Amino acid sequence: MALYPPPGARDENAMDATEPLLQRSDSPEQLQPHTRSSKHVLARLYVSHFLSTWNSRMFEFGAILFLASIFQDTLLYASVYALARSLSAVVLSSWLGSRMDHSDRLVTIRRSIIWQRLPVVLSCACFVVLLVPSLMGNKFVTWGLFAAVLLLACVEKLAAIANTVAVERDWAIIVSDSLAIQRQDLNASMRQIDLFCKLLAPLMVSLIDSLSTSIAVWLVLAVNILCVFVEYVAIAQVYEAIPELRRVQRGLATNDGENGEDDFQPTSRAVQRSVVNRAARLLNHVAAPWREYIASPVFLASFSLSLLYLTVLSFGPTMVTFLLHTEYTSLQVSCMRVGSVIAELSGTWVAPFVMDKVGPIRSGLWFLNWQFTCLSAVAAAFALTDATSRLVLVGLIVGVALSRVGLWGFHLSAQFLIQEGVEEETRGQFSSTEMAVQNIFEMLSFATTIAFPLPEQFKYPVFISYGAIATAAICFAAYVRKERGHLLHMTRCLGGDKVPSPSQGLPGDF
Repeated sequence: MALYPPPGARDENAMDATEPLLQRSDSPEQLQPHTRSSKHVLARLYVSHFLSTWNSRMFEFGAILFLASIFQDTLLYASVYALARSLSAVVLSSWLGSRMDHSDRLVTIRRSIIWQRLPVVLSCACFVVLLVPSLMGNKFVTWGLFAAVLLLACVEKLAAIANTVAVERDWAIIVSDSLAIQRQDLNASMRQIDLFCKLLAPLMVSLIDSLSTSIAVWLVLAVNILCVFVEYVAIAQVYEAIPELRRVQRGLATNDGENGEDDFQPTSRAVQRSVVNRAARLLNHVAAPWREYIASPVFLASFSLSLLYLTVLSFGPTMVTFLLHTEYTSLQVSCMRVGSVIAELSGTWVAPFVMDKVGPIRSGLWFLNWQFTCLSAVAAAFALTDATSRLVLVGLIVGVALSRVGLWGFHLSAQFLIQEGVEEETRGQFSSTEMAVQNIFEMLSFATTIAFPLPEQFKYPVFISYGAIATAAICFAAYVRKERGHLLHMTRCLGGDKVPSPSQGLPGDF
């Protein structure tokens, strides 16, 4: 039984199975065989990505620990620090992405490496000074160094975004096509590296910090300095091995050079008009990436993925704090976090297999509905029972852990669709804008716990999070209907829009 498409929608039965839905730039004849040398290229790509992610995760978590040790009587400094990092991503990431689209790939990623490491080194130097007890009484020094740490954190955040966008949304596409490997497998491997670093990097720095904060600061500083050379060289070797990564640098189109006589007329009216025109051009320049993001054919898929960042239903700081306010110890919560990461890793292992069997659109729909279903019991438990009861807590832990399989399965499915649906010329801008949206929703998730700070009020952030997941499911369902013309086609639920191998064209039978 099928839900038939609306008038004008694409009918998959009427489409030629050989017609590609999304054209690939490389024909099968252009793809190189998967040889031993290609494994060396992948190894270097993984090493570079691992070092970048490991150092970013270690500093991100370590900086909060260092601020908590320095300013022990308040959470204000840590909160302002986290807020400033997120705001910098929201405001500047779209501009950064547009710059990346018009720059040499190797230059861009090398700059991102340097601008990740340099702020970390300087921030650690500031932390070392702030840890000196005799200087804490000097408010001028304290506030000055904290302001410097804030500025450096914003630079590091933007550089980390640039590195992530470049590697995961641009280089991964070209490398997989050039080496004739399954892109969903490459995406899954990159995500497994992310999750591994997400688990172990914070754990390592927290263990050292429990012994000595000063030693932890010096450790973060030393690791960043030692890794930068390896990362710098490894990514250059990938670039040299893949000729397709080279592109002609294109200049940025600007309106600053317009020959407007009004700008040079010595009248107050002309000056006024010039200021208004410049302001309008600036506003248009800022709004352009957002307009293009919304107009993209994969906007709904990207937006549904971004909505999942508006959540407290993960083993992040908010939910961990809630669990610590109940009957659980920090050791028990740490074990739960490990279990959650294992579930997340299993999602990255299952997703490529499911995508190969049923395709990225159906797999995304299935994984997102799995997450929605797992958390429905959690939302129901909070609605019907006391938030601190054992039944609710056990349901919360189990439901959230199981939902992570769906989260990362959906993440990989949506990432594949976005990689296919965004043109090479706008990948950086689109992905950076997407990250800005994700940071907005992440900030809103923090706002929910600011509005409802008490443990017994935790159910309200839970309901808001569940509503965001439901909205994401609706948005992705709308995307599925737009792409396929229907939501369900029972005769093809176990086949159809399969992910092609690199030696095949992308099928149009979605």
